[in-house]
Amino acid sequence: MMGVLASPLTLSAQDYMSIKAVPDTMAIRIGEQFKVMLDARVQTYAIPGVHFKIVFPSLPDSFNHFELIGQSEIDTTGSNNVEKVFRQTVTLTSFDSGRWEVPPMKFEVFSATDGSYDSVFTKPFAIDVNTVAVDTSKAFKPIKPLRTVKWLWTDYILYFAAGLTLLAVIIILIWFARQKKVPKYVAPPPAETPYDAAMRQLRQLQNEKAWNNGDIKTYYTQLTDILRVYIEKQFRIPALEQTTAELLQNIKPITILNQQRDKLSGILTLADLAKFAKLQPAPQEHEQCLQTAIEIVEWSKPRAVAEEAKQEGTENPKA
Repeated sequence: MMGVLASPLTLSAQDYMSIKAVPDTMAIRIGEQFKVMLDARVQTYAIPGVHFKIVFPSLPDSFNHFELIGQSEIDTTGSNNVEKVFRQTVTLTSFDSGRWEVPPMKFEVFSATDGSYDSVFTKPFAIDVNTVAVDTSKAFKPIKPLRTVKWLWTDYILYFAAGLTLLAVIIILIWFARQKKVPKYVAPPPAETPYDAAMRQLRQLQNEKAWNNGDIKTYYTQLTDILRVYIEKQFRIPALEQTTAELLQNIKPITILNQQRDKLSGILTLADLAKFAKLQPAPQEHEQCLQTAIEIVEWSKPRAVAEEAKQEGTENPKA
C-alpha cells in the first residue's frame, strides 16, 4: 500500500474503502471467455466532506497467460448516503492450458481537496484453463458423409418477393416513361425587324408628342437616334458613329436611301441646330420632321415587307 492520504483524509484507504475482484467461474476451456467483477466501496461517513476520485486498475492487453477482451464503463448504481459503490466488468480469456493466477489489481483513491492519494490491492485468484477432454479409449469414428438438405421454397420466399418487387418497379418505370409526353417544340417569336422597331418607336414618339413638353433637344435626339439605328441595322452603315455629313455621304451608294437623301438631310440638319445651336424650330416643324422620318422608313423598308404590305392592300381594297 502506498503513502497514507494527508489531511483531510487522515485514515488509511483500507479503513474506509473495500475492494474485491470476483470471477464468474474458476475454470474455463482454452479460448473461452470469463468475466471478473471489480467492486470498490467507499464509506463516505468515515470521510465526511471530502471530495475523492477512484481510479480502477489499468490492465495491459496481455498479462500472465491472460488476454484482455474488454472493460465495461464504471457503474455507480447502488450508491447511497453512507456508501459510494463503483463497479466494472472485465472480460478475459486464455489460450494457454494450465492453472494461472490473476495477479492483484491496484485501485487508487485521490483526494481532490489537497491532491493526496492512497492505493488498495485486490486479492489474487487462480483460473484453471482446460483443454477439450478426449476419450482415447474409444476408436476414432470415420468422417460422416455430406447430408443433402431438402429444398423448401419457403426458404427462398424473401428472394422471390424481392425479385417480384424489382420487376414491378421496372414495369411501373417503363409505363411512366411511355406516358410522359414529349413537349412540343414551340418556335421562339420572330425577332423584331429594324423596320418594325423603327416604326414602333416613331409611332410611340408621335403619340407622346414629346415636343409639347418643351424639351426640344431631347425630342430631336430621340428622333435622329431612331433613324440612325434603323439605317445602321438595315443597311449595315455605322450611322451612330458618323456625323451628319459623313452619313449623308455614305448613303449615296444605296439607291433606295439616296432617293430620300434630301429629306434625311433636312431632318438631321434641323436636329443638329436644335441640339447644338439651341435653335427653336417652329411648332409645325416638329411634327413635320416626324412625318418625314416615317416616310423615309416606309420608303426604304425591305422589299419583302413592301411586297407584303402591297399584297394586303390588294386583298383589302378600300370601299
